Amino acid sequence: MLSPVLKKNDKQARVLILAVSFVVFAAVVVLSKFKLALNLPFNVHILALFNAVINFTVSVLLVAALVAVKKKNFVAHKNLMMGAIVLSVLFLVSYIGHHLLAVETKFGGSGTVRSVYFFILATHITLATVILPFILFTAYRALISEFPKHKKLAKYTFPLWLYVSITGVLVFLFISPYYLPHL
Repeated sequence: MLSPVLKKNDKQARVLILAVSFVVFAAVVVLSKFKLALNLPFNVHILALFNAVINFTVSVLLVAALVAVKKKNFVAHKNLMMGAIVLSVLFLVSYIGHHLLAVETKFGGSGTVRSVYFFILATHITLATVILPFILFTAYRALISEFPKHKKLAKYTFPLWLYVSITGVLVFLFISPYYLPHL
């Protein structure tokens, strides 16, 4: 097993994790109400593609991290998970940037495809809003070397995070034809 990276302080960690989670949620909600009209030298919808690539990469990292931990390669698992966290932070910045800079794109599909899209979108958004504290608490338990608690949390966090990252790619694939006139 790996040595602790952080000193255990559950009360401080809880406050920090919940505060960060709230601030991120509030920032996404508040900033979604604003649009910046900038004359940029690139099409801002490229950020949506960038976000999908990040989500896909996070999905791959999560699966690779699961394989690594199953093989008891804890260093690789830790590095892959840290990569997934760093990419998720980059995703968040890019996501906010895209929504600040781009006009809203409406889904134009109909029938069953429309129902499937909105089901995936609704579950994606719902889980994306609640997954952050789970990710942070799970990472915290690993960083203080409380591996039984880390493993217990990860049984819930992993599938939810993987679902959010995969459905993020699916949402992009569904909506991308309506970006195409802009790309």
